Amino acid sequence: MSTLFLMMAAGLQAQDTVTMDLKACMRYAVEHSTKMRIQQADNSDAQIDRRNAILNVFTPEVSGSTYAYYNFGRSIDPETNTYSLITSFHNGYSLSAGMVLFNGFQAVNNLKITKTAQQMGIAKEQQLKDQICLATMEAYCNVLYYTEMEKALQAQVATAEKALQLASKQEELGQKSHADVVQMQSDLAERQYQLTICRNNLNNAMITLKDVMFWPIEKPLKVDDTMAQREPLTVQDVQTQALVDQAKRLMPSVVLAEGTMKNARLALKTARWQLLPTLSLYGGWSSSYFTYPGQADYVATPYFEQIKNNRGEYVQLSVNIPIYDRLSKHTNILKKKNAYDRAMAEYEHALETVEAEVRRAIADRDGTADALNQADTRAALQQEAFALNGKRFEQGLISSIEYQTASNLYLNALAEQMNARLQYYIKNSVVNYYKGIPYLEQ
Repeated sequence: MSTLFLMMAAGLQAQDTVTMDLKACMRYAVEHSTKMRIQQADNSDAQIDRRNAILNVFTPEVSGSTYAYYNFGRSIDPETNTYSLITSFHNGYSLSAGMVLFNGFQAVNNLKITKTAQQMGIAKEQQLKDQICLATMEAYCNVLYYTEMEKALQAQVATAEKALQLASKQEELGQKSHADVVQMQSDLAERQYQLTICRNNLNNAMITLKDVMFWPIEKPLKVDDTMAQREPLTVQDVQTQALVDQAKRLMPSVVLAEGTMKNARLALKTARWQLLPTLSLYGGWSSSYFTYPGQADYVATPYFEQIKNNRGEYVQLSVNIPIYDRLSKHTNILKKKNAYDRAMAEYEHALETVEAEVRRAIADRDGTADALNQADTRAALQQEAFALNGKRFEQGLISSIEYQTASNLYLNALAEQMNARLQYYIKNSVVNYYKGIPYLEQ
């Protein structure tokens, strides 16, 4: 019963384990990222600010009010304009609207600023998405690396066990010394130790991947290892300067820096225009109703007739001329100018950074491609050498130390080949990203 229970539990656990490829991991990480949720909320705020800026430019501000009260003391009679001590009831209505006609183009510039801010929010969201995808890709490749190394070490352990069995038999036949057997036992222990370390590294890499993806740590996850066996793409020649120019136009970091510079320039223009007068237009309508409740000999004018007779309208054109405000506007201009200078410097720095990153990415991609070709050649030769040394060891032509050295060289070649292959994949993806291809679309 216990064996059956363990088999059923293992089967259920295998069914619960989810296998995902790289793109699925990146999509999951983007969809569940808290940074993306925060940025999407910021983008929603930017959209609301854009709507408010449009309304401020093209629509007036309208407000209405009403009141109703009893007066039990001394008051002025609205009909005779004399004081009265009779209890009275008053009811009034008013409607007003106002619009700023000119305020130093503040509303117009704010409209432009909100448009740029909205575009910057989209660029910021894309930048976060790219950063999450790249981090996921690196963590995914680390898991692949240790997964493949675990397979290679398992094969090495199996080979070392067979070699130990063979050496033990040869010792019994007098073909091997006891020292050779002890050396093979040491080699097996070394391979088992390396396998244990690799499994620990694999667990740590998997935890890192889950953390980057916002995947539940306790939930099983398995990565699709077919990418590790895939042949690398042929290195495509690129025009470095053309790619640099394209990246300077498309990269989110440049778009953000350029947007910040544009908004700083608009803010500086707005601050300078604030030295001019402000022109505003207002209009309104009001009316009221009153009566003396409880006075039998008083006949009140009908409600709607009073509303009609007591109504009033006004139109007001006002000009606000700044004379002296303790130099606050001049101080604001100086601060806005400094902000604009900083934004220009940051924009130039962003352009230089992107150019350096693009050139570095191309150089890294090409260098990694050369290293991968050499690693493939070396791994193939070491594999052949290890196979030949294995046969020579079985025939007693080489010592156990020489056999262990061949095994170590082959294992190191496999590790460097896998590392070079995954590094090439990452570097090539970065170059494609600078070409304008997002990571999720590669």
